[in-house]
Amino acid sequence: MMEYLSAEMLELSGNAPRDCKVSRIAPRHLQLALRGDEELDTIMREVTVAGGGVIPHIHRSLLPKKL
Repeated sequence: MMEYLSAEMLELSGNAPRDCKVSRIAPRHLQLALRGDEELDTIMREVTVAGGGVIPHIHRSLLPKKL
């Protein structure tokens, strides 16, 4: 189980730095990988990534209404 979690986290979090053209995996990349994957998110719901920030989300009621 731990091998699966670590391999999955490294694979998913390794994609984000490549997209941003940086060479290191930051805590932010771990957070985005963890919350972006449905399985990992349910397994690790209570986990806090120090320095990971928050997931960008704007509630529908706060968006401007279309005319």
